[in-house]
Amino acid sequence: MEAELIVISGPLSGASFPLGEDEIRIGRAPDAKIRLTESGVAWEHCAVRPRDGCYHLVDLRSGTGAFVNGVRVSDHRLAGGDQVSVGETTLLYREEASDRAEHAPQTTLLRACSILFLFRALAMAEQDTVRNALENQILDLIAGLVPCLGSAVLLGRTPQDLAAAGQIRSAPVDLSTLSLRACEEGPLLDSAAMVAAYPLEVHGELCGLLAVWFPPEEAANLPTHHDALGAIATLAVAALETVRDVERLQTENLILKERLSVAETGIVGESNALHKLLSLIARVSPQDVSVLILGESGTGKELVARALHRLSPRSKKPFVAINCAAITESLLESELFGHEKGAFTGAIAQKKGKLEIAEGGTVFLDEIGELPQPVQAKLLRVLQQREFERVGGTRTLQLNVRMVAATNRDLAAEVRRGAFRDDLYHRLNVVALRVPPLRERPADIMPLAHYFLERSAARCQRHVVGISPEAESRLMMHTWPGNVRELENAIERAVVLGDSEVLLPEDLPETVADSAELAEPAGALLASVAESKRQLILAAWRETGGDHNQAAAKLNIHPNSLRRLIRTLNLREALSSRPPSPES
Repeated sequence: MEAELIVISGPLSGASFPLGEDEIRIGRAPDAKIRLTESGVAWEHCAVRPRDGCYHLVDLRSGTGAFVNGVRVSDHRLAGGDQVSVGETTLLYREEASDRAEHAPQTTLLRACSILFLFRALAMAEQDTVRNALENQILDLIAGLVPCLGSAVLLGRTPQDLAAAGQIRSAPVDLSTLSLRACEEGPLLDSAAMVAAYPLEVHGELCGLLAVWFPPEEAANLPTHHDALGAIATLAVAALETVRDVERLQTENLILKERLSVAETGIVGESNALHKLLSLIARVSPQDVSVLILGESGTGKELVARALHRLSPRSKKPFVAINCAAITESLLESELFGHEKGAFTGAIAQKKGKLEIAEGGTVFLDEIGELPQPVQAKLLRVLQQREFERVGGTRTLQLNVRMVAATNRDLAAEVRRGAFRDDLYHRLNVVALRVPPLRERPADIMPLAHYFLERSAARCQRHVVGISPEAESRLMMHTWPGNVRELENAIERAVVLGDSEVLLPEDLPETVADSAELAEPAGALLASVAESKRQLILAAWRETGGDHNQAAAKLNIHPNSLRRLIRTLNLREALSSRPPSPES
């Protein structure tokens, strides 16, 4: 059996790799037979191995996984037409079955016609429907080779479909009855009715019927015509199979392009929650509406904002990010709206604000919940009137920007207690996107870890090829209260401190190791130690009236260590709900 892998998407698009008796390795390693250098591909990602007369795709513990037809696999027997996805590259597995040879045309003329037919049908399929492309080409081929009165091609997936299609065709024979007979009996030649019929099957499934009717004077030549038409039917099946493959590849190529456009956002992950978020981003991006991004600190809200901008019609205009919590109230208004010369002490020249700089593009207001009340009122006017004035200025400037805001606060609760303007909240909250915390999407932990590993290794100029299974286990057990940002910092620390080609458990931060120990069912000893820690912390918290530094001093540990223990022991809720003691 002859087989090959054809790259249909990715940097090596168009390349083909024949498969033989040797194993074919796929990965970033220089000696890989199929070398892929894009992000998400491991050093030795997967391999195609011959076994028991067929080929198997075997994942080499890549972390990000190898996929066949969209499903993650560890060891998969390949079949003709399977699509293998590795990183951003998709390869089509193609094999030539030996039994096709017995259906090949016997004459030089038909072989020449088959080549012409296939190429013309494929060309037509890109401009017209599959039905018209196949029908026109088959009928032209029959008319040029066989002296018949007419012919027809019926397309359908069941005998009933073919019979229904035959009923609406104008022909001197009953195509409806003929199609049912052919589907039941197989290829048939009716000398009395002067008609021949051939079922068309692709991959063993019915897809159509070829029917030809002859004048009475051709009765003696029907057996000869029957052989020629059988060869043409075989060519029609091959052409239909090829055209359907092309259609499938075109459709999947569009899907891959859509996925690639989302992949350009820099958002990494495989979980259902993340796929749902990416789908919402793709739907919201083209719409010129305000978006409010909600989520805990470190979940990647700015990446979502940049994705909204990059996939929008404003992508070629500026993206301006403003951290409302990092600028003092006195300077925030000037940062947003700009100022005129002499507007205040130190304003020695006119300055454009961030809103003006972002003209035509997107303004991202991070930590919008920290925005002071006076600035909230001015921002509301910008959203309502699409105009503003520089600080100290009298000229009204028109503004054309898209507003995207983000917060880790519950803005609805802030509105209820009067800390955030209700009208501004509703202006910003036209569409709300929630970025789930990392603990709610554990399937994203390892893809993110490998992504950060590759970036950190390149930045630190270290040769690190992967993460050990023990380290992966600890990464998966940690609850990641700091979300993606904490994971990135943990991987970068491990790359800096590690000294081997793989990250080991001892390279990871202590917080990760402690979480793993608490999560492991290690018996009564560890459980009792953890419970003792919990009780000591709760007692110190109660005795100090909830003062963090005093509680740490009472426990004779550093405040940072106390914070780490509170996280790893999941004490935040218990401490926040525990009232101070009367003595405090």
